[in-house]
Amino acid sequence: MWCIPAQGNAHFVCQMEAVLEVYKRPQDPLNPVVCMDETSVQCIKEVRPPITAEPGQSERYDVEYERNGVAHLVLFYAPFDNWRRIQVADNHAACEWAEGVRRLVQEDYPDAERITLVMDNLNTHTGASLYKAFPPKMARALLDKLEFVYTPKHGSWLNMAECEFSVLGRQCLARRLPDMQTVTIEIAAWVEDRNQKTWPADWRFTTEDARIKLKRLYPKLTD
Repeated sequence: MWCIPAQGNAHFVCQMEAVLEVYKRPQDPLNPVVCMDETSVQCIKEVRPPITAEPGQSERYDVEYERNGVAHLVLFYAPFDNWRRIQVADNHAACEWAEGVRRLVQEDYPDAERITLVMDNLNTHTGASLYKAFPPKMARALLDKLEFVYTPKHGSWLNMAECEFSVLGRQCLARRLPDMQTVTIEIAAWVEDRNQKTWPADWRFTTEDARIKLKRLYPKLTD
């Protein structure tokens, strides 16, 4: 479901169109488009063993459970390359995001001249986080290969990484996972399978569509 401002907002429109224009670019291995997002998963342990499945009866779980920490997920998703990577951590600090960006630049796309990174404007999603995590020379070198494109406030639906998290939730996380190790193993298997089998994203919402369907958001010009 779209979440948009109640009234016209020029800043929202400007950022929205910037994201939509990125999605219209021709695929270029030297300038890949990568969408990034973060979420958390509650680890849940069973209090009692489940009742095993029988003919005509699926496996059943007790309503009681035990909370066992939170796994934080950082997703880097290149929608037009059909590639994604998810790192699982016990925190969502600036340095964790910075390490993910370092891997993106140095390991995932080492030959790229510039990587366009689409993400929300969380306070850790800035170049400052790279300087917190790495020596100045390294932080500067990483930044020089990055173009940050931020989704507007109330416009996270513009980030295709959210779509990928939705699929992950349905296919992999819609069950009780007892600990971070299990979350990591299950997500790694899901990522490997999805990277091998699925087609690139087919994003159809364009700037032209926005100017028609979201016309009320655009400032009204006076003569």
